[in-house]
Amino acid sequence: SPRATVAVPTLAAGDALAECLRSLESQTLTDFEVVVIDNSGTGLARVSGARTRLISNSRNVGFGAAVNQAFNSSQAPYLVTLNDDAVARPQWLEELVKDAEAHPKIGMFASQVRMAGSAALDSTGMLIAADGSSKQRGHGEAAEKFSCGEESLFPSGSAALYRREMLERIGTFDESFFLYCEDVDLGLRAQWAGWGCRYVKDAIVEHKYSHSAGRASTLKAYYVERNRLHTVIKNFPASMLLRAPWAAVTRYFWHCVSMMEGRGKAAEFVHIGKAGQTGGQTAALLPFLVLRAHISAAVRLPRLLRERRRIFRSRTITPDQFEELLRQHSISARRVASL
Repeated sequence: SPRATVAVPTLAAGDALAECLRSLESQTLTDFEVVVIDNSGTGLARVSGARTRLISNSRNVGFGAAVNQAFNSSQAPYLVTLNDDAVARPQWLEELVKDAEAHPKIGMFASQVRMAGSAALDSTGMLIAADGSSKQRGHGEAAEKFSCGEESLFPSGSAALYRREMLERIGTFDESFFLYCEDVDLGLRAQWAGWGCRYVKDAIVEHKYSHSAGRASTLKAYYVERNRLHTVIKNFPASMLLRAPWAAVTRYFWHCVSMMEGRGKAAEFVHIGKAGQTGGQTAALLPFLVLRAHISAAVRLPRLLRERRRIFRSRTITPDQFEELLRQHSISARRVASL
């Protein structure tokens, strides 16, 4: 059994995937396997190499389900996720595994994710807002500002290591999320169960941000909002749950302000729509996507509440400790809207 299984879900199965796999062939750590999960439904993905195997799905089962397939077909003590549009530096995997073995009580490890073709960061772990929205820690900032290995809230699923022991205890990715925020939900469940996260500064990858599923599309806007609600209902203690709707209203306000200023995801959504790249999406569509997300969460409320009870029954920290942890790794609604 290898020490690590690297799961690489793919939709395009094109040149970006080939470049990603070449970077994995150059890793200084050799005791690992690569599992490519082809979600394109075309069966066209091709892989080669003694340590690489392929799982082909007849349809897109989503990011979380694809990663779970790799986990369930593996016996490695570490499950590593990597986006198919990310390129790993040669020591990336070795640094993650080395840090995991040095900290056996920690369950999650975040990479230093840089934006491809830029000196700026994409992620050094994740931050969370009062309404459950999440953003990458350090996004757009210089790598030098994050030059120390340290505690983080949870990793971005674009390049992360998870301990098998932790996943066997708390469960794997929630497959009902389909796209986006699976890493947020898993990270919060892990924190409730007492598993921390560390940022590994020397585990470096370059990421072509949102290459796989598109930038600021209607699909992304809907799933991010819907899955934010799922995450909050499942994981937020009562005091935070009651405040979350008001925090969401504040974020919607700042999205409107940022859109008028030409900044943030809302402005990008409108700009892409004007360019005719996604079927003429407009700002007027955003409230309908938000409403649709809330209706979907309401329909799924019984299941979400069952999951909530399960998480709270197995927690090892108090709600006050959880709230303080999120406060230490928080981001304002205004900042969420501007990124």
